[in-house]
Amino acid sequence: MITVPEFKTRKQQDQKISMITCYDASFARVLAESPIDALLVGDSSVMTMQGYDSTVHATPESIEFFVASVARGAAGKKFIVADMPFLVTRKSREHLVDVAGRFLRAGAHAVKIEGIHGNEDGVRHLVESGIPVMGHLGLTPQFANAFGGMKVQAKNVAEQEQLLADARAFEAAGAFSLVLECIPGGIAGRVTEALTIPTIGIGAGTVTDGQVLVLQDMLGMNPGFKPKFLRHYAKLHEVLTDAFTRYHQDVMQGQFPSAKETYQSDLKAVSPAPNDGPALKEVYSS
Repeated sequence: MITVPEFKTRKQQDQKISMITCYDASFARVLAESPIDALLVGDSSVMTMQGYDSTVHATPESIEFFVASVARGAAGKKFIVADMPFLVTRKSREHLVDVAGRFLRAGAHAVKIEGIHGNEDGVRHLVESGIPVMGHLGLTPQFANAFGGMKVQAKNVAEQEQLLADARAFEAAGAFSLVLECIPGGIAGRVTEALTIPTIGIGAGTVTDGQVLVLQDMLGMNPGFKPKFLRHYAKLHEVLTDAFTRYHQDVMQGQFPSAKETYQSDLKAVSPAPNDGPALKEVYSS
């Protein structure tokens, strides 16, 4: 399992980092047997798993639930990062530490915080308290309302200079890595070159130190969602729909279950008890 210090080592050795979102034990068990480096329990979980239209609906309780599920499935084989939900960093320092502590006790190894403005002290305090922090800049979904929607960020010179300054501020506060989301490849390259900590891109081009994708997106479970940066590595929507259809047809036609899929009974006669009628003991084989 990759560790916090090894994130920086990977960057120094020019070795990429792979990360993917995960929200449940079933997929975590599969990912535990894969070479993927890290699992992100993102606040996108409330959209992917619960059907909300934005990440602002995530709560400490929901993230904690998903972290614990993933940790049980991964069984200590993967580095797990938990998203800090909307507005948690804007409450008291005590609340911030309490929530982060809950996530680590649930099985996370680090937390991720969107945006550095107003969060410098919180990031620094978490790091000094022994809680590793991954930063997140560019398109930060918790700020989508302020951005006017889910749009590419840092498209002009002023915004790019601010992004670079924010990235340096995250590093100075003690973050061990930085997610860059939906920004032009040029500025992603500048940030990656300027920092000693690794950058992990999603829609940030080819030059970041690693990549992250939403698991259900890259598996093609929502074929209608295909932003520019997304590559489908499978077409599970088609595979699963076909499986469900074949199951339905087999049930309707009486082809499932078959005799081989049906438990058989082994009836053995036993001596009747005094004053009782004939008795049979049924023994089932599994």
